[in-house]
Amino acid sequence: MEYVEFTSLRRSFELYKNEYEHALLGTARSGWYILGQELAEFESEFASYIGVKNCIGVNSGLDAIVLSVRALGIGRGDEVIVPSNTYIATVIGITENGAVPVFAEPDEYFGVDASGIEALITERTRAVMPVHLYGQVCSMGAITEVAGRYGIKIIEDCAQAHGASFGGLKAGAFGDAGCFSFYPTKPLGAFGDAGCVVTNDDSLAETIRMLRNYGSKKKYCHNICGVNSRMDELQAAVLRVGLEHLEDGNLRRRSIAHRYLKEIDNSLITLPKERKGAEHVYHIFAVLCEERDALQRHLLDSGIRTQIHYPIPPHLSECYSFLGYVRGDFPAAERLADELLSLPIYSAMPEQDVDRVIRAVNDFDGRPQ
Repeated sequence: MEYVEFTSLRRSFELYKNEYEHALLGTARSGWYILGQELAEFESEFASYIGVKNCIGVNSGLDAIVLSVRALGIGRGDEVIVPSNTYIATVIGITENGAVPVFAEPDEYFGVDASGIEALITERTRAVMPVHLYGQVCSMGAITEVAGRYGIKIIEDCAQAHGASFGGLKAGAFGDAGCFSFYPTKPLGAFGDAGCVVTNDDSLAETIRMLRNYGSKKKYCHNICGVNSRMDELQAAVLRVGLEHLEDGNLRRRSIAHRYLKEIDNSLITLPKERKGAEHVYHIFAVLCEERDALQRHLLDSGIRTQIHYPIPPHLSECYSFLGYVRGDFPAAERLADELLSLPIYSAMPEQDVDRVIRAVNDFDGRPQ
């Protein structure tokens, strides 16, 4: 059986093969592989695309969060409000700095419920970290209003929301810092690990530039204790190619998503919703089904690969057992973990594969296979 893949990096590469190969070969021939012209150009281009003053390329999306939290002076005993239904990396970025994650439940759009944030703020709260999950921006108007009233920082996790917007402003441009992952499957993906921080705060940008490079502005002069978290030139060259085609990729995923929304018709399936004023880029097309595992088996038997994002919410992960949470503490997040299934969607997905997914989902009758 020929499977409908959940995603295909090979197909995505083939779309712009000549451009990628030219960029990689040119960078290899340059003889300069760390903190060179390709990175400088990408940082300038991506900052312009997001609509901010600064972009700092780092080693990964996780490092982007870790360094942003650290650069804002958030550390041991400080609290950061974070969604209860996010990927574990968001929370690791907080705990890696000794800070305490304070979990907030999601709204009907899978983003953090802005109406629940204020009740979680204490005298130790230093920041809120909205996650623009699956490619849709959170309710940032409400979040920025609450953060402004209480004087707390906003660190956006934009790992899945490259080019997504809310009210005409792109993800990453709302807060004190916006953290992006360029993991290969993301809307803008590298050929390995890479990430960046975007910000309008020049002082914060300078601190993160030092942190990523051993705490140094000038070679062998180390102003602060830093780490090695530099995006290399090869990844920057790849990302410059991808950035040129990001809008086209986002349009293609939106087109597939709109077919799913229009043509999937099954009372057992709850389709995702688009927030009013938001431009969703559908990095992930997540549906809800009470018989999720049966649905996944049915689709696999039909030749369609799917994924679950995410089967274990952070508060129930073994690594955070020391926080003392138990099942039932965050029921909304736990429901998503039990019922959510992600259907195939990527910019190079063939139309006939979209047809197969729609037919198979509509054929699901809820019975165990």
